[in-house]
Amino acid sequence: MAGDQLSDPDNTVKASGKEAILREVRSYRLTRVQEQLLKHQCPAILLYDPVNIRFATDSSNMSVWCGRNPARYIMVFADGRIIAWEFHSSDHVWDGLGQDVELRHPVSWTFFNAGHEAEQRAQTWGADIVDVFRKHAPGERLLAVDRLDPFGTAYLEKNGITLLDGQALMETARLIKSAGELVLMGESLRTAEKGIARMRRELRPGITENDLWANLHYENIRHGGEWIETRLLASGDRTNPWMHECSSRVLQKGDLLAFDTDMVGPNGYCSDISRTWLVGDGRPSDEQRKLYELAYTQVHFNMNLLRPGMTFREFSEKAWKIPDQYIKNRYCCLAHGIGMVDEYPSIAHSVDWKSAGYDGRFEVGMTVCVESYIGADGGTQGVKLEQQVVLTEHGCVSLTDCSFEADWL
Repeated sequence: MAGDQLSDPDNTVKASGKEAILREVRSYRLTRVQEQLLKHQCPAILLYDPVNIRFATDSSNMSVWCGRNPARYIMVFADGRIIAWEFHSSDHVWDGLGQDVELRHPVSWTFFNAGHEAEQRAQTWGADIVDVFRKHAPGERLLAVDRLDPFGTAYLEKNGITLLDGQALMETARLIKSAGELVLMGESLRTAEKGIARMRRELRPGITENDLWANLHYENIRHGGEWIETRLLASGDRTNPWMHECSSRVLQKGDLLAFDTDMVGPNGYCSDISRTWLVGDGRPSDEQRKLYELAYTQVHFNMNLLRPGMTFREFSEKAWKIPDQYIKNRYCCLAHGIGMVDEYPSIAHSVDWKSAGYDGRFEVGMTVCVESYIGADGGTQGVKLEQQVVLTEHGCVSLTDCSFEADWL
């Protein structure tokens, strides 16, 4: 696992060692995919999800756009061979990755690309997929797939291919982070911290939520980051309930200001930090301090509880008990995995276990976000906090030094 880089207080990536780290990470991640294929006796996996493609190969091309438009895809075989169908005139995105990849031209059958010829295009696509699969895995029938539209599914099944849920395989492959992955995640987190610090400097009455949020985007892009998954920043009465995305609302003195970074930064790794601040000079009200102290207590109680070997259900049952008046507006989960984006697992509250819970076990090397939202049902303000951590042999270790409002406690 990961422990060495935790002794580096800055968790920085030196330029001279970056390429070596990337080589280690690429090898580790591809091996993790191969291990899952071998475990499930599956000869290959077809990947469309840009995050899964990035994990397996470190190649990236218009990730947000390709997340909506299935225009590039790869097939990874259990022996490590990779076939990539790369977007138009984009073979160069594979340069410098050190991957032995066979590049082909993709076929897309979305209505945007194919119009009313979608089914015919899907048949052309399917014939190519079947040909490659049978060439490299003769006599095999099982193919894992992370995403596939109905026309594609129908063609492969009609032509003797049995499909396996590839998303489950990839989430499991992504679960345990290597030491190199944690270094790269640290670079993303340091970028997020720069964005948060910039937001803090710009925080003042009279600025809009959108203006403030732009500072995080600015620092992310200028440091080589990629995108931000949500726009979760809210102020004043928009902090309760949670899940208001930022708007043109003008911040007022005395408002609470809460945000959740959800930032895919440098190297494609996610930084997921939530903090709540006070707008303007002065002290928070008694109610604001109470909300904050409860959220702070929830996060830190659950961080202290979390340890390798604990089951998801045990963690849910032993987690900090939310007072009754805040239960309705609770956050959607107690904690969730984090890597390139939000990842498996998502840990349900005990009150939601019957409808949303599933069991598993925390392991050394997992990276997790511990969550809290405290806002009363019918209240006018709330506090959102979240801390990104790694599980080591010795317990739960924070991956960010982004400060809390300790003087509110």
